[in-house]
Amino acid sequence: MNTIVTFFQTGGPFMYPIAVVLVLGLALAIERWVFLTSAKSSNRRAFDRMLPLMKKKDYAAVVELARSTKAPIGRIVAAGIARMQQTPRRDEIEYAMEEGVMEAVPRLEKRTSYLATLANIATLLGLLGTIMGLIAAFTAVANADPAEKATLLSQSISVAMNTTAFGLMSAIPLLLAHAMIVEKTTEIVDSLEMAGTKCLNLMSNTNNLASRTRASDK
Repeated sequence: MNTIVTFFQTGGPFMYPIAVVLVLGLALAIERWVFLTSAKSSNRRAFDRMLPLMKKKDYAAVVELARSTKAPIGRIVAAGIARMQQTPRRDEIEYAMEEGVMEAVPRLEKRTSYLATLANIATLLGLLGTIMGLIAAFTAVANADPAEKATLLSQSISVAMNTTAFGLMSAIPLLLAHAMIVEKTTEIVDSLEMAGTKCLNLMSNTNNLASRTRASDK
């Protein structure tokens, strides 16, 4: 702990904004991870409840379930059912469900891009702190005793490099968190599309059956 405190204190004033960026990035990463985990589990629970109702063709119960849940899959399926009641065409129903997916994606991707931005800011702050530290070091060495210049310069450069090291130590975990959250978001979007396709197939089968029944009655 003493080593960490000494490392932070000798890094200069730029260590503080880098620390603020790191804290903000970690807080954002945790918030996004919790949100996506909750969204994934709620979608799974909602779909597991909807699928038996879809197979029974109890669309009224599916719509009621969709209204009672915050899971995106509920809104997607409800949009498809609403369009199915207006037209039996599969492509029209599919378009309606795709609109539901497109509405859900921005909520899933919200603020995720900030993580990469914060990682870049941490790196740039580290480099800026190093450059400012080197400028101050060379200015101090210019007025120092010749015998002490080498020692003073090496010490000053070591201190200035702390900001670059801390900037990189902050940026690397933020970039890793960004990659993991993007992957998790993509997985959820893919699961929404897969669930939507299963429900679309069930609705299309219902429409085809209804069309054949009307044709035989004629």
